[in-house]
Amino acid sequence: MKTAISIPDDIFLAAEQLAKRIGSSRSELYTTALAAYLKDHQHQGVTERLNAVYAQAEELSALDPVYHAFQVLSLSREDW
Repeated sequence: MKTAISIPDDIFLAAEQLAKRIGSSRSELYTTALAAYLKDHQHQGVTERLNAVYAQAEELSALDPVYHAFQVLSLSREDW
């Protein structure tokens, strides 16, 4: 797919020099760089979303104080 993008001159020139040095075309260099960037960021946000889920689950799993009181009352009074 062809696309047009705008990048700063210094980044463009550095990319041109790198492509020439490694014997790669500009398209290959940009494709490789973008693929690496996407791989590095593919899981970004997962930890934050999991933390939110677990925080909500922790709130939902708290025992209702009334049920807790009934449970305590239902235990037999034994000396250990």
